[in-house]
Parts: sequence; C-alpha cells; structure tokens
Amino acid sequence: MSKNKLLPKLLQNLSEILNDEEYYDITIEVGNDPYIKIFRAHMVILHYRSPYLRRILLTNKKKNDGTLTHIKLPNISPEIFQIISRYIYGGKLSLNEYDNSDIIQILIAANELCLQELIPYLQSFLIKNKANWMKQNFNLIHQTSFENDSFSELQKYCTDLMTKEPIKIFNSLNFSSIPEKLLITIIQNDNLQMSEIQVWEYVLKWDMHNIQNFLLMS
Repeated sequence: MSKNKLLPKLLQNLSEILNDEEYYDITIEVGNDPYIKIFRAHMVILHYRSPYLRRILLTNKKKNDGTLTHIKLPNISPEIFQIISRYIYGGKLSLNEYDNSDIIQILIAANELCLQELIPYLQSFLIKNKANWMKQNFNLIHQTSFENDSFSELQKYCTDLMTKEPIKIFNSLNFSSIPEKLLITIIQNDNLQMSEIQVWEYVLKWDMHNIQNFLLMS
C-alpha cells in the first residue's frame, strides 16, 4: 500500500482527536466577553504545530495538583479559532467555504499563532482569487497588510495598485472613508498614472464626503 493511500486515514484520525472529550489536557479560552468560548486541546499537538502556543505552554506547565493548563487568546474570535484548530489538527483549510472578511481574520490569527506556512498561502489565495474584492475594500487590505511585516505580499499588492491602478482605489466602495494619510500617500506617488485634474476631482469628492460627515456629527 502506497504512502499516499495511508495519509488520508492519518489525517482523519488527527482531525478526530480535535473532538476528543476524554484525553485532552489543556483548555483554551478564546474571544472577549460576551463572545467567549472554551476549547479543549492537547499540549503535544499545539506544542509542535504552533511556535506561539509552544512558548506559552513552556511557561504554563501542568500543575502538580492535576489542574489543567488554561490559556487565553482574546484577540481571536471563537469562529476563527475553530477554523484554525481544524487546520492545526488535520491540515484542513478550505478557503472557498469562508467569507472574504473571515479569510483576513484567519490570516491575522495565523500570524499571531506563528503558523508561518499559512501566511504566504493565505496572501497568495487572496491576491489570485479575491483581487476584485480587495480593490473594493482597499482601506481594509492596506491597513491590515501594513500592521505587520509578515504580510509582505499584500503590502506589495497595495503598493502596486496605488502606483499602477489608482483609479480602482478611487472607485472603490469605501474610497471616501480612507484615512487622510493614505490618500496623501496615493496622490503624492511620483509614478501615479493619472492626470492632475482626475486626481483633484477625487480629492474633492473625498473632501466633501468627510465635511458632510463632520457636520452631521457636530
């Protein structure tokens, strides 16, 4: 029997361990009040799959009184952690099943947990399969990508789009909501491939929108 035929059974068994209710030896509290969920897990799997969790486990070893180790991950929602945990245990991650915003959150969670192999995979998936959505939600993509040096592929995507296709940013759904600093970065780009008249038309559009919002809030 070939190794390839044996592998699916191994992955199935590892995935089944995720739902084990008898041999778990750690609990993980995920999310923030009131959206908190407790997950049961296994130290040995977490130790080898996530360098971040490995560091936590090394400083929170099981107590001699039999009390289970309990760690908290407040920055990750229960829904996203459930997706991530399926990947940690069974290597399963069917991105076509999830909303685009969820994929962004999976990317952020993967970075926090130091799942280094996932970070380039998720970035490539977004760039190859979700380009139109990212152009329409450029502010979110730009903000996310430049919050962490690990997202270099998304950073390059954003920089290239600002330089080569700025019109698509200006025509995006949330253009009027992009931060002033980002708008200045775009229009000051020496390689901006738009006429000055076009640029200032969009700047005025952005300005009018934000003035109206300011008046409504005052």
